[in-house]
Amino acid sequence: MSQVVFHPQKLADFISLKRGHDLPENQRLPGDIPVVSSAGITGFHNEAKCEGPGVVTGRYGTLGELHYVEASYWPLNTTLYVDDFKGNDPRFVYYFLQTLDLAQFNGAGAVPGLNRNALAMIDVAVPKPNDQKIVAEQLTSFDLLADNLKRQIKILEEATRLIYTEWFVRLHFPGHEKAKTSGSLPDGWRQEALGQRIELNYGKSLKESDRQPGEIPVFGSSGIVGSHSGALSHGPGIIVGRKGNVGSIFYSAVPFFAIDTVYFISPEQTTFFLLHTLQRMNFVSSDAAVPGLNRNYAYSQPVIWPSNSVLSEFEATCAPIYEQITTLAKQIAALKSARDLLLPRLISGQLRL
Repeated sequence: MSQVVFHPQKLADFISLKRGHDLPENQRLPGDIPVVSSAGITGFHNEAKCEGPGVVTGRYGTLGELHYVEASYWPLNTTLYVDDFKGNDPRFVYYFLQTLDLAQFNGAGAVPGLNRNALAMIDVAVPKPNDQKIVAEQLTSFDLLADNLKRQIKILEEATRLIYTEWFVRLHFPGHEKAKTSGSLPDGWRQEALGQRIELNYGKSLKESDRQPGEIPVFGSSGIVGSHSGALSHGPGIIVGRKGNVGSIFYSAVPFFAIDTVYFISPEQTTFFLLHTLQRMNFVSSDAAVPGLNRNYAYSQPVIWPSNSVLSEFEATCAPIYEQITTLAKQIAALKSARDLLLPRLISGQLRL
């Protein structure tokens, strides 16, 4: 790559940002057009508002988080999207905006939100489109590798779901042909309330401003929401959405921090059987005053527990699959770290390829 020349300008001269469009869930029709919110793709519709590729950032909610959309899409009114790339490379725009820390341009007011006018006046310096494309290709290669690994994880997770369904839903567990039954269940199997076997521990408050640099994943009801230097629990553990995404289920093989919008299950009680059982349970918001998952309600839900021998065999079957999933997740994290290290250096021209 030859010497890159950067051109100082205002962000408004580089790209044009526009507010997204309202589309309540009850007005969405079946289709394959992604609906993009401040948190990313949150649904689908039969009509697009914008042609792809697109770059979208959170205006309300998840401030400043960037999303790249390849095909046509519908940006929600909680977002700002690039209405005009002005001849610039869309992928470069996506990466470039990540270096600006857009969340710092939170407008004044009772409800936090990105100030579009303030964004427009940011001083930026960017290379010509041809050089932008070269930089974007280098960064995209990391994302493509990570996406491939994520697809492998989904395949492995689906494999464990199929095994669980075969064993514990269809009751085609190993040796089922010869198994004796007591009533409607095989011998040694019992139906008991969830609370008789596990404890849902409360997460703890941890504001973003209080988090220290570290590699411990921080879980909220939408999944991993950041990282921290210290853990609330050793792994493995299961995280259950308490507020927000009620009943969402996540698994962590490593030490983690669960914030106060979730419950978590201790390593001593965490099993792959429990993980899949919770994923199949239809938890609902059960607190009237403040919507959320009531712990006593969750405890009362019936669960069919298999015999110790079948449970042990299922755990042994799933263990190597989840070891592979953990290995792939570590590779994804390493790719992200490498990309995040290179991103500002490539974008600024400090590193030439």
